[in-house]
Amino acid sequence: MIDYEFFEEAVKDSKCQKAMDEEIAAIEQNNTWELTDLPKGQKSIDIKWEQVFVDQPPGYVKVGSEHKIGDGGKLLIVCLYVDDLIFTGNDSAMFEKFKKSIMAEFDISNLEKMHYFLGIEVVQSTVEIFVSQKNIEPEGKWIDSSLYNQIVGSLIYLTITRPDIMHAVSLISRYMESPRETHLLATKRILRYLQGTIEYGLFYKNSEKLGLFGFTDSDYAGDSNDRKSTSGYVFVMGSAAISWCSKKQPIVTLSTTKAEYVATMVCACQVIWLRNIPDNLHFQQEGATTIYCDNSSAIKLSKCPVLYGRTNHIDVWFHFLRELARDGIIDFLYCKSEDQIADIMTKPLKLSTFQKLRKLLAVCVVDKSY
Repeated sequence: MIDYEFFEEAVKDSKCQKAMDEEIAAIEQNNTWELTDLPKGQKSIDIKWEQVFVDQPPGYVKVGSEHKIGDGGKLLIVCLYVDDLIFTGNDSAMFEKFKKSIMAEFDISNLEKMHYFLGIEVVQSTVEIFVSQKNIEPEGKWIDSSLYNQIVGSLIYLTITRPDIMHAVSLISRYMESPRETHLLATKRILRYLQGTIEYGLFYKNSEKLGLFGFTDSDYAGDSNDRKSTSGYVFVMGSAAISWCSKKQPIVTLSTTKAEYVATMVCACQVIWLRNIPDNLHFQQEGATTIYCDNSSAIKLSKCPVLYGRTNHIDVWFHFLRELARDGIIDFLYCKSEDQIADIMTKPLKLSTFQKLRKLLAVCVVDKSY
């Protein structure tokens, strides 16, 4: 059936006319709308169900009520989150009908006045509502920090040869001052992963090319407590990673672009120190050090921040990056997200993605017989 734009065109099509007749008949049969006077200060719109007041559809205007509009009148609002459901509205009879229909289809434990929903306590009267979360104890009970700090300290030491746990260890180290049970459980999960990959380590192959290049990435507002993002970088020389970092950013950023830009600054500062390594080993570093980023807007921002509006710290960083680029020290290039090794430093990943990036870090098991 053709989707006509105007009623005058649609009414000439017999199939379309029949469909419109059936639609109007269904609306009238279900008492969907009733004709009422348009309230003062309100505007009616074209025939759309999303609004409370609508014009009578062309060709079906009630004789003697041409000046009236459609009023939905009854209202039922249903909110569903997984298997938790609440509803409200303005018609008690509709409430009962809805309760009977849904209880006939599903095993519902309670459809009375709401007291709790998703951990939120609700106290209601006829004129007031009070909501609170007093019964929620965030992240479990407090624990003794001494054992927790010892475990985390050991894990930090292990990141010297296991960059694949860097992000996880960075997360749990944020709670060393006041750890809770959930933080200890997360720590034990890392230990179980290490137990299953105890033979893994960094594998450096003999390579004629010792060019230094890096990857920079960030999540966005990943810390639910203060909404700061996490910066991550990985630098590779030869066949494997030689430097990596996962660290919460010092400021709150207002976009993914700004978060990525902060991460590039951390990465650029590390470049300055890393470029001294080949010089001290009498290997000449040719040209700028390439840094791969999967956010094209952040790359553009590093070249022209005026497009995004400058703040003082962004302005200082821009001049710093521009100076490094001008002196042939760094060069930012775009890479696809699936090739972004630094992703493993900024966020939890699917198993397949994690294993792929772990391999690119050169974290693996090797035959030690040689």
